[in-house]
Amino acid sequence: MNVPAQVLADFAAAARRAAAYGLMRCSSGNLSYRLDADHMLVKTSRSWMADLTADDIALCRIADGAPLNGKKPSVEIGFHSGLLRTRADLNVVLHFQTPFATTLACREPMVTDYFALPEVAFYIGPIVNIPYKLPGSPQLAEAVVAAMRESNMAVLANHGQVTAGKSYDEAIQRAVFFELACEVIVRNGTQLRRLTPEAIHELRNLATGGKGV
Repeated sequence: MNVPAQVLADFAAAARRAAAYGLMRCSSGNLSYRLDADHMLVKTSRSWMADLTADDIALCRIADGAPLNGKKPSVEIGFHSGLLRTRADLNVVLHFQTPFATTLACREPMVTDYFALPEVAFYIGPIVNIPYKLPGSPQLAEAVVAAMRESNMAVLANHGQVTAGKSYDEAIQRAVFFELACEVIVRNGTQLRRLTPEAIHELRNLATGGKGV
C-alpha cells in the first residue's frame, strides 16, 4: 500500500505536537492513525515522538497489528490495533505519560473521580483505571481494549495513560486537559472540590447532545 507523503507528514507533525505539549519524554509514548478499514499508521519502536519523521512510521494491519512496510511498530501495537478494530468511532489512539497523571497512576488507592474540571466531563467523559500489566504484553492490550469500549481515557497503573479520538486534535486535547485536571487534583490534595454529579451530568448532556454518556 502506498501511503501519500502528506498523510505521513501529518502523522509526524501530530506526534511532534503531542511531545511539544509535554505529553511524553524521549522514546515513551506512541501514536496510531486509521488510514482505512484495514490499515493503520503507528509510531515505530523506540523512536522519539518529539523528533518523528516519515521514516519512523510503521504501516500495519488493523486486524492483527502485523507490520506491512518492514518497520517495527511500537511495542503497544496490541492495544492500538485493538481499539481501532473495536471502536469504529475512533481514528487516533495516543499513549502518553505526563507527570501529574502518572503520579496518580502510581497512587494507592488509585483515584476514581477525576472530575475536577468541566473540561474532563465535557471533552473526555468516563475514565477507567486498569491494574498494572507488563507494558507491551497481550494482557495489557486486552485489558485496554476491554476497558475502553465505552471510554475515551484509561489510566494504566504504574505506567501511563491511553486516550483516543476522531482526530489528532481531539486525542491530543483530551490528553492535555486530563493532565491539567490531574495537576489540579495533586496540588489541591485533601482540599480539592470536585464537580458535583449534577454538574457532570449536565456537561455530559451538552457534550453528547442529550445522551448523557
